Amino acid sequence: MNFPQRLIDGYGAFASGRLKAEQDRYRELSESGQAPEIMVIGCCDSRVAPEAIFDAGPGELFVARNIANLVPPYTPDGAQRAMSAALEFAVQALKVRHIVVLAHAQCGGIRAFAEEAAPLSPGDFIGRWIELLGPAAKVVGPRGDRSMTEYLTALEQQAAVSTLDNLMTFPCIKILVERGRLNLHAAYFGVATGDLWVHDKTQNKFVRVTPAKAFANPAF
Repeated sequence: MNFPQRLIDGYGAFASGRLKAEQDRYRELSESGQAPEIMVIGCCDSRVAPEAIFDAGPGELFVARNIANLVPPYTPDGAQRAMSAALEFAVQALKVRHIVVLAHAQCGGIRAFAEEAAPLSPGDFIGRWIELLGPAAKVVGPRGDRSMTEYLTALEQQAAVSTLDNLMTFPCIKILVERGRLNLHAAYFGVATGDLWVHDKTQNKFVRVTPAKAFANPAF
C-alpha cells in the first residue's frame, strides 16, 4: 500500500487528539446529519483552508473549493456543473444563512489570468475556467502605473465581489437574499500576514477584521 505516510501520520494525530475531544460531536452529526449555517466558497490553494482560517469544528462549514474561488453564472443547460450542484444543495437542502466567497493573496489562478499564461495541457481547463475573471478585470481596469502586486491584489479582491454578482443570477439565491433569509459576503485572506479582510458593501471596499471587531459582530 502506497497511501501517503503524511496522511497516515496526520490521521494518527487526529484520532488520538481532536477525535477523542470531539467524539460526541461526531456521533451526533452521524445521527442527526449536518446543519451548517455557513457555506464558504474557497480556492483549491493548499495555503487557504477555510476550516483552519475560521477555526471551524466538524459540521460548522459547508465548503466548496475550486481554482480562484469562482462561481459561473446560472446556466440551466443540463451540463454537469459542480459549483451549481454544491450551491443547490447548500441553499435548498441545508438552508445555509450565509455564503462567503473567500479570496486570497498570491492566487495562482488570478496570476495566470493576468499574465495570460500558456496552457498547462491541450485541454486548457484552467484557461477556460479563469475566463470567468473577465468582468472583474474590466472593473479593475488596466494595470497602468500600479505594481504587479497591487494589480493582482485589486483583481483578487474584485473577483470575489464579482462572484457575488454571479451568485445573484441563481433564482433560488436571489429570492432568498431579497427576502432577507440569505446573506452573501466577500472576504480576502492574506497568506503571508494572516490578515482577514471583509468587503463592506456600504463603503464598497475591503475592511480588515480584528478579533475585537469579529467578536463584536458575530453575525458577519
